[in-house]
Amino acid sequence: MRIKKINHIAIAVGNLDESMHFWHNVLGLQLNHIETVDEQKSKVAFFPVGDSEVELVMPTESGTGLAKFIDTKGGGMHHLCFEVDDLEDALHELADQGIQLINREPVVLPGRKMAFIHPKSTGGVLVELYELLAAA
Repeated sequence: MRIKKINHIAIAVGNLDESMHFWHNVLGLQLNHIETVDEQKSKVAFFPVGDSEVELVMPTESGTGLAKFIDTKGGGMHHLCFEVDDLEDALHELADQGIQLINREPVVLPGRKMAFIHPKSTGGVLVELYELLAAA
């Protein structure tokens, strides 16, 4: 598996508008766009930082893993995402090493594929692997 870069750091938030104030008005990061990700039951604000992004992620439904994370921890860093060349190969390599995966197969979204590694295998950090897809 070849990790290309940190794609993004996701911050779990209970209120997107309130949270954006700090990242934009205090730190001066520029909002690129906001996207609703129905498959993940979340709304995400994207703030580019160099070749990576800070993503503020707010659940759109209660009972999701993200909503439970916020209920338990009050928000904060949710996951770290690495961009890889070939997500399927990366998942097979990790499975062969006995790494506990949340997604054994990639979740395919417009323009990208993603999968999560369970924090039990990473020392407590939820890790996302991400592959950008070529534009059609």
